[in-house]
Amino acid sequence: MERKVTVPDVLKRKGGSNPIVALTAYDFPFGRIVDEAGVDMILVGDSLGMVVQGMETTLPVTMDEMVYHCRMVARARRRALLVGDLPFLSYQVSVHKAVANAGRLIKEGGAEAVKLEGGLAVADTIRAIASVDIPVMGHIGLTPQSVHRMGGHKVQGKRRGERPGQRERLVEDALAVEEAGAFAVVLEGIPLDLAADITGQLTIPTIGIGAGPHCDGQILVLHDVLGLCDQLSPKFAKRYANLWQVAGDAVRAYVREVGNGTFPSEDHSFHSLVSVQREEKAAAEG
Repeated sequence: MERKVTVPDVLKRKGGSNPIVALTAYDFPFGRIVDEAGVDMILVGDSLGMVVQGMETTLPVTMDEMVYHCRMVARARRRALLVGDLPFLSYQVSVHKAVANAGRLIKEGGAEAVKLEGGLAVADTIRAIASVDIPVMGHIGLTPQSVHRMGGHKVQGKRRGERPGQRERLVEDALAVEEAGAFAVVLEGIPLDLAADITGQLTIPTIGIGAGPHCDGQILVLHDVLGLCDQLSPKFAKRYANLWQVAGDAVRAYVREVGNGTFPSEDHSFHSLVSVQREEKAAAEG
């Protein structure tokens, strides 16, 4: 097995020629598949609310659910760094609650780092969590927990003048996250030139999702990569397989074979000891 990926390993990849590769996972089988495929980082994202639970947003996801899913993936992964998402209202209410919930993801969920959304507004929270030696990954730009304020899942910092100073505020957010002690920051849904600017200004790695090719690493939602969604994926996602179709074909074949009596056959059935002895006797006499 390859050497375990750690937070210092991620930090060393800043500005290098070997981009950080990250994916989400939410359970044991896919956690094992992703880990064995060689990703550097697995995020148990609150995106599970949408791709696993069928919710319209990530907002209903609870701490108990995040701990549950982190624990499954933690059992599966052997090499990748495991990061757990702090869900909506698990860190915004108070710094004390944020530290306690981050601790739950580490202690109960088996995560090795936590991720939370926001920039300047959560700098003190990042600082407090990092101060108790829990590694923190930031997340700025399109932050799904802010879906109502943003009016949907919309690209942020698209044009100067779109909102006064929006691009400048995103740079400030990134710098605030770094200064507060985060070891990396996710840049989601921002123009590639702005992502390149932020990446160049930071000394910690940037992990892009819908932020272009100039980040220090990339992350996507596993279900988008595998084609496990029954609707269109975001523009920035690339579908590498269509497992929705593959799974549907397999289930339809099963339904057909049970219906026409071809499954189960004797090859998929057990025989009693008496019948086995009879068959052996008949074979010996014949």
